[in-house]
Amino acid sequence: MLRAGIVGLPNVGKSTLFNALTRTRKAEAANYPFCTIEPNVGVVTVPDARLEPLAKISKSERIVPATIEFVDIAGLVKGASQGEGLGNKFLQHIREVDAIVEVVRCFEDRDVVHVAGALDPVADIETIQTELVLADLEALSRQKEKLEKNAKGGDKEAKESLAVAEKLLEHLNGGRRAFTAPLSDDEKAVARRFFLLTMKPMLFACNVAEGELAHADESPHVKAVRHFAETHLGTEAVVVSAAIESELAELPDDEAREYLGHLGVSDSGVSSLIRAAYHLLGLRTYLTAGEKETRAWTIHAGDTAPAAAAVIHSDFEKGFIKAETISYDDLIAAGTMNAAKEKGLVRQEGKDYVVRDGDVILFKFNV
Repeated sequence: MLRAGIVGLPNVGKSTLFNALTRTRKAEAANYPFCTIEPNVGVVTVPDARLEPLAKISKSERIVPATIEFVDIAGLVKGASQGEGLGNKFLQHIREVDAIVEVVRCFEDRDVVHVAGALDPVADIETIQTELVLADLEALSRQKEKLEKNAKGGDKEAKESLAVAEKLLEHLNGGRRAFTAPLSDDEKAVARRFFLLTMKPMLFACNVAEGELAHADESPHVKAVRHFAETHLGTEAVVVSAAIESELAELPDDEAREYLGHLGVSDSGVSSLIRAAYHLLGLRTYLTAGEKETRAWTIHAGDTAPAAAAVIHSDFEKGFIKAETISYDDLIAAGTMNAAKEKGLVRQEGKDYVVRDGDVILFKFNV
């Protein structure tokens, strides 16, 4: 299972948000005893409004959503790349996740001390970026030394890797993340072998105060984070209120929706964050539906029908014949699968078909 790591400076609301993520989704959470060193880990279900209507059409007994894993990593501080605040261990935890969700404090609270003494979300982002870049520079410089020795010995692969390493080092020396380096697809494949922290895809979670949630788009702090995210990384910033989410986590679904309505918002920030993290990890969902269950299956963007079938069982891929496929929207509009077939909306797809998010599929196979 792919992991999204929650990072940020101390006192930005990471652990509060993590607890809300795991409790709100009512998922099984395997937490290490909390302390300032070991990360917390939790499996979180992915909100998907398509499952319930599909289950009603299929008269399913149960619904099984997709899941991803979140890791709550203790707060990084300035100097972490040099071991400050046990930074080396924390950086290693970041190295072990597949994508990064950086929580950025966008709320004022005199009772919660800011490590830098004043609220400045973009400065906080730059502090984290600096530490990750410095850690990558050190790690890549060590790898470069080994590559140079092997390249001198005539190792062709080492020569190719060395050329990419030199490009990345120049980019990192400019204080920029490796993810934004202008590399070809082949060079990116080589770059991934360096396991750089700043090569991981990331998004931001703007943690706002309870009273600011309904008007968060107007917040100068949120605007600043979104501008940085778009212009520097080409990524997104999701608004959440960790304080509100922790309250919602204790309420039944109906009461939680009513509470959100009173606050002037229609959707939980946690739900938006989970969906954003799911897509950030390059994951997509196809659906199956029957009397026994309606289920969301997780695949990677670009997976073909046989690869998607293998997620259910390897035999489905080995004996793949075809994929009886219809888009979720078409099936809901038709009302029943039989009606959809009568309208010619159900397609018979072969081995080369690239599965789309929201496809409802019945695999035909023979082993």
